[in-house]
Amino acid sequence: MVFQRQILRAAPRVAAQLRAPAVRSTVQRRFASTEPAKTGNKFIDERAAVKAHAAGTAELWRKISIYVAIPACILAAANAYVLWNEHWEHWEHMPPLEERVEYAYQNIRTKNFPWGNGDKTAFWNDSVNYHNKDK
Repeated sequence: MVFQRQILRAAPRVAAQLRAPAVRSTVQRRFASTEPAKTGNKFIDERAAVKAHAAGTAELWRKISIYVAIPACILAAANAYVLWNEHWEHWEHMPPLEERVEYAYQNIRTKNFPWGNGDKTAFWNDSVNYHNKDK
C-alpha cells in the first residue's frame, strides 16, 4: 500500500523529467548580439533601449563606487586616525585623573548600579573616567 502511494506521488515528477530536454539548464550557453537589431515593433525596440540605458547607468555607478567612494572612505579613515592620535596626544599633557577637579555635576550617584561594584556606568573607561567616592 505504501509503495503504491509513493509510485503515484512520484509519477508526475518522473513524467516531467522524461519530457525535459537532456541538458538544457545552466550548462548550455546562449549567445546574444551586443546591439539589438531594430525589429519594427515599437514595444520591443523601446525595451531594448531601456535595457541599454540601464546597462550604461549601472556601469557609471560601478565606476563611481570604485573610483570615488572607495578612495573617499580611505581618506576619511586616514583623517579619523590622525584626529584620534591628536586627541590622545592632548590627553598626555593633562594632569593625572586623580588630581583633576571633580565638579558637583559629574558622577552623580543616587543609587548603585546593578552591575560590578555599583559605581561604574555601562560605558565606563578606566583610562578616561575617574570617580572618587570620598569626595
